[in-house]
Amino acid sequence: MASVAEPDTKSDLDAFRDEVRAFLAENFPPELRGKNNLLSSVEEAGEESPEEKSWRLAMGEKGWGTPTWPKEYGGGGLTKKQARALEEEMAKVGAWNPIGGMGVMMLGPTLLEFASEEQKHEHIPPICKGEVRWCQGYSEPNAGSDLANLQTMAEDKGDHYLVNGQKTWTSGGQWADKCFCLVRTSRADKHKGISFLLIDMDAPGVDVKPIKMISGMSPFCETFFTDVKVPKDNLVGEEGQGWTIGKKLLQHERTNLSGGGALAALNAQPLHKIAEHYVGLGEDGKLADAELRVKIADFEMRWNAFLLTARRAMEESKAAGGVSDISSILKKAGTRLGQERAELMIEIMGFRGLGWEGEGFEQKELDGTRAWLFGKATTIYGGSTEIQNNIIAKRILGMLDHQ
Repeated sequence: MASVAEPDTKSDLDAFRDEVRAFLAENFPPELRGKNNLLSSVEEAGEESPEEKSWRLAMGEKGWGTPTWPKEYGGGGLTKKQARALEEEMAKVGAWNPIGGMGVMMLGPTLLEFASEEQKHEHIPPICKGEVRWCQGYSEPNAGSDLANLQTMAEDKGDHYLVNGQKTWTSGGQWADKCFCLVRTSRADKHKGISFLLIDMDAPGVDVKPIKMISGMSPFCETFFTDVKVPKDNLVGEEGQGWTIGKKLLQHERTNLSGGGALAALNAQPLHKIAEHYVGLGEDGKLADAELRVKIADFEMRWNAFLLTARRAMEESKAAGGVSDISSILKKAGTRLGQERAELMIEIMGFRGLGWEGEGFEQKELDGTRAWLFGKATTIYGGSTEIQNNIIAKRILGMLDHQ
């Protein structure tokens, strides 16, 4: 990713902050405060309101939805300090980034490193503007943790590939416009026979079947490819380079599933404030349930220490040229803490945290119950905790297998 010189003086940042404040005053609709980024969810985005569309278009035009990406591809071209200032000024007025999803979290950074110039100019600008929704075609029924065992075949037909096979756990596949997919172009070598293809989800022969989860949601799909024609221009990198590209993309995914994704929780309401609502305060002004008070204090210290560590690790990785194997540590620690937080939320809400549907419960309580159940999958998808342990042992600690 192209580097940009940092501002030399405080006045540079002050001037930039003034620009951001003016932009927000003119473009961010106040009625959107507290809403979510539709594109960041693996659930159906739903219909975009006029205010949401206006906000997305404004941020996309500035490139500030992907603030540090190069301007030549539609990004903001901002320095790290400017990006931090943008984040801080947005937080002050309750504004949120309307550009997101797998295109931003995973594919875009990968294309910036591996794609041809033609592919960058074709695919990255729509990501920066939130115009295209991407999904991931990695796991298969017999190739989950052992991803290199994938069997979806892309047969060379001259000017195109003919793709046949099946993927599973395709997040948001039923709503996606395009899919970045690992396919086998050769059976001669397990790893070197894998390539990285970009596939249109509306191409003839692509079928998706949603998978219903224990949470009641269907964010994942089975995806079937039957004689799907994919232009040769949609090959990223070279044939056989898919395993290398795919591993780098997974590092981006793991960072965002844990460290990057969890950073959004810095602005979430603290657990002790939620507990005050459900449990109440004693005469001494402290949370009435002493045992719960200790649990919350212990968790909040560990949670905030992780969030700050994750931010530092992400910035250090970007300064060194991108993500690294540290993403496995972030993924392992962050997802487990996320599960702990969801479980503690249920305990705080008491019987009101056990609702599934119907009257008598607030929507946020019902959402919390489903989020708690959905969160059980976070230590599995994106590379299970066991896989992260292997990566940490081998690539970070240098522990090699011995016969």
